[in-house]
Amino acid sequence: MQDDARLAVSRQAARLFLERGVSGTSGDDIAEASGLSKRTVWRYFRTKESCVEPLFAQSWNRFALQLQRWPRNLSLEAHLADCFDLEKQSAEEIADGILIVRLIAAFPDEPDLRSTWLLSYHDGEEQMMAIIADRLDRLRNDFDVRLCAAAVMCAIRTIDETISLAAVRYGQTFTTAEVVARMSRAIRAVSNLPFCDPVVLKPFGDDLPAVDDRQPS
Repeated sequence: MQDDARLAVSRQAARLFLERGVSGTSGDDIAEASGLSKRTVWRYFRTKESCVEPLFAQSWNRFALQLQRWPRNLSLEAHLADCFDLEKQSAEEIADGILIVRLIAAFPDEPDLRSTWLLSYHDGEEQMMAIIADRLDRLRNDFDVRLCAAAVMCAIRTIDETISLAAVRYGQTFTTAEVVARMSRAIRAVSNLPFCDPVVLKPFGDDLPAVDDRQPS
């Protein structure tokens, strides 16, 4: 099954889970809504809960791609404001985002969906390691880079869950600026490396000897 087809199944499964709950949705339901045979669905998905993996993965991959394009002269806040600008997102991206927010808000009642969500964030740690390492010109397997990536992924996930629950369950509204501020504060709070600020390139390294530029007397 091609990635686009898997994503189409994922969207249908998400809508059914939100409408009927996971327990009230069968593999037959997902197959019928997707226009596929049940056998085809089970060939590409381990469980019915795993059907939403492509939706979660695509959302993260889109964000990771935006972070990979983060200009070195911009702060985290400035870049996130650009990433989260709704005017720069397609109708499909916005619709997917709404689906994911609603799914996240259902986690207290659907723990199996949360397990699938956690897996998508775990898989994203490698990408975050590469992003931090590239921005700071460090090795991605450096311990501090690995530690920072794990902490940042946890911070992003926590903010995503907090905002989604507040929006869907408690009717709170958030502006793009508020989302950026919350996300930025959370990432900065857990970061052990200074990758959130503009990066000044040091083409000759950090270990050059001091130069005495005083004029001879």
